[in-house]
Amino acid sequence: MSKSLPLVDACSTSLAREPLSSDQAVELARLFKALGDPVRLRLLSLIASHEGGEACVCDLTDAFDLTGPTISHHLKSLREAGLVTSERRATWVFYRAVPEVLAQLSTVLVPGDSLPTEVGA
Repeated sequence: MSKSLPLVDACSTSLAREPLSSDQAVELARLFKALGDPVRLRLLSLIASHEGGEACVCDLTDAFDLTGPTISHHLKSLREAGLVTSERRATWVFYRAVPEVLAQLSTVLVPGDSLPTEVGA
C-alpha cells in the first residue's frame, strides 16, 4: 500500500491560489493517476453514488464487460491510492469512497468558492 503524504489544506489551498509543495504535488499526482483510467473513474463514481455510499463488488461487476479479476485489479488500485476503503463481509467485499480525499481533490481544482456547473466550464 502507498504511504500517504500530507495533502493540501482542504479549506484554503487551490492551484489558483498558491503553488503546491513538492510533497503535495507527488500525492495529488498519485491520486489523479489512479483516477486517470476510465474504468477506475467509473468504479469510484458507482461506489460514491450507490445507495448508502457503499457498494458490494457484486453490484459493480455487472456494470462492466470485464472479468472479475480485472475489476478487482482496478478496485485494488483505488484502495491503494486511498480513494476507497473496503470491508469483507462473509464472501463479499464492500467498497466505500473516502469523502475527505474526494473533498481535497475537488478543492485543489476549484479556483474560487464555487464549483463549475459542467466539465470544461
